[in-house]
Parts: sequence; C-alpha cells; structure tokens
Amino acid sequence: MTTEPVARPPLEVAWFAALCDDDYEFLGVPDASLESSFEHCGAITRAADRLGFDNILLPSGYALGIDSVAFAAGIAPQVSDIDLLLAVRCAEMWPPQLARQLATIDRMLGPSDRHPERGRLCVNIISSDLPGAPLDSAPRYRRTVEVAAIVRELLSGRPVDHHGEFFDLEVEPPRITTLSGGCPPFYFGGLSEAARDAAARIADVYLTWPDTVDATAEVVADLRRRAAAVGRELRFGFRCHVIVRDTETEARAAAARLVSHLDPDIGEQIRRRSLDSGSAGVARQVELRDAADVDGFVEEHLWTGIGRARSGAGAAIVGDPDQVVATMLRYREVGVDTFILSGYPHLPECERVAASVLPALRDAG
Repeated sequence: MTTEPVARPPLEVAWFAALCDDDYEFLGVPDASLESSFEHCGAITRAADRLGFDNILLPSGYALGIDSVAFAAGIAPQVSDIDLLLAVRCAEMWPPQLARQLATIDRMLGPSDRHPERGRLCVNIISSDLPGAPLDSAPRYRRTVEVAAIVRELLSGRPVDHHGEFFDLEVEPPRITTLSGGCPPFYFGGLSEAARDAAARIADVYLTWPDTVDATAEVVADLRRRAAAVGRELRFGFRCHVIVRDTETEARAAAARLVSHLDPDIGEQIRRRSLDSGSAGVARQVELRDAADVDGFVEEHLWTGIGRARSGAGAAIVGDPDQVVATMLRYREVGVDTFILSGYPHLPECERVAASVLPALRDAG
C-alpha cells in the first residue's frame, strides 16, 4: 500500500523594510542615508516587490523610525505583486478603527494572483508594552487575544458583542470590507507561556526568531500541540538575517565587517531601547550568543553577532548560496514554511539575496 505524501503549505519568502531605524552598513554606527524614512523604506519595499519576494514585514516601534500603518497606506499604490505584512501593536488603536484601517489598506493593495482567495495584506500582531504604560506579560497577552478576536470578527463581517477584561463594546462591522470579505492572516510570535497560549488561539502563522534547528523543531511541535488542543492548525515562520556571498570565507568576512566598528556600550543602548527588550524571546537570543563559539557561531552557519547591537531577531544564516539554501531547507524540514529575511544594508542585500538565494530556494522548496 502506498502512502500519499503530506501536503505542505507553499513556501513563502519575505523581506524586511527597516521602518524602525534598523539599517546600517556597520552595526551601531548611524548613517543618515539609511535612517528610516518613507523614501528609504519605500525603496526597499519596491525592490522586494520587483525582485519577486512574496511578502515584506513592515515593523512597528514607537520611539524608533516611522509609523507602520501610515507607511503601508502610502506604499500600497506603489507595489504591484508583493504582500505587506503590517505590524500593529495591540491596543494602540481602538479595535473597530483598526479593523477599518486594515480593510482600507487591503483594498488599496488590490488582488493577488498567488492567492486569489484573499487580498495582499497580512497582519503581524505585536503584544509589546504600550509606550508609557507597561503591563505584565500574562494580562498583556490576554489583551492581545481580545484585540485579535474583535478585529477578526469585524473583518469577517460579523457584529461584535464583547464584554471582556480590557474591552467592552457592541458594534456592527464597518461598511468597508477587505477584498475577500474575510480577515487577513495573523502572524504572531512570542516564547513565553502566555505568548504560546495566545498564539494557539489567534495566530494563523506562528513566528519564531533565529534558533538552532533542534530548538526550532521543539517550538514547532509544542505550538502544534497547543493549537490542536483548541481545534486549530498553525503555519510556522522564521524571522532571520542572511549574509550570503560567493564563498563561505567571504560571507564570514562580511559578518565580521558588519560588527567591526561596534562600540559595546552603543550596542547595549540599542538593545535596551526596544519595548520588547525584556521578553522571553530576547532572553533566548542572549542564550544563543552566550553559547556561541569565539566567532559568534552557535551552529555551523548560524551567527549570533547581530544580536550584539539589536533587540529581537539577533542571528544570521551565513554562508555561500548553497549553504544558505541548505540551512533554510533544514528549517523547512522541521515545519517552517515562511522565511522573513533581512540583511545590512537592506537595499543592496535584498538584491543580493534575490539573485543568489531566492531561485534555488524556490526550486528546492
């Protein structure tokens, strides 16, 4: 008896628009030409669209960079095929108004040939503290679940009668709908127990930051169990940097060059200024750096040096094109179907990754 192969979701490869003042030639050394602006981040986004990436993450900060929702609305008419993965911080906006904004941007983007069942907007649900209003992890994630549930209902065209811990409202859905009349997919990440439980309930794609292949497999298995317990299924994404060159020696030299001007005190300041600097995910990135060898590698092609000057995703896949693709496919084998990639500086590295990694990854994946 033959067994039919298990169908896998299609491979999604995304790039990163550096909206949060996170673009450098040398990490930790400000460059006015790389500061977040509509012009600079727009150039990155248009390049990713032209070069064939499926999606692009528009990150959200408060003290850092420019606003993600405003940027998404501005860039939507300037891209033709790429999806926008719009990061929104839960509770910064009243949920009914957020639903209306998301529906409007989805319509501004227009339809997709790759997935005609929905539009080209995706939503990265962020659960960080609100500026000036810190909240413990457990209630913060409960608030996130409420926001996501309200927005999903409204964007699915259903009225909301919600009386929860953080929101008390009765409201009809807005007249404006997404192109599909349904809710865009929610991408969501977090390693704490509260975050994992929230993800099982609200995420469509669970995102994890760079980690070893074995540790990533454990997270995937755990989230699959949690989602199944509440009658749901998840896809899985991997947010990581890439340093690819013609040879492994050149790639490692590029990694060393990236941090060659870094003042450790400046790196510490950069890590601490993010609203998520105390999260479980950030703590795991610190563990990886502490476990790395003298050159910063925690696995053969996973380099942790970027985390010396960055809160959040703090490691890069480093190698020649074949090594980078092979490493990414190892993550694919343990359940990852979405890769959100970036490199410094983001515009030239977008071109490089598109030329040297994207075609082989498509063929293999």
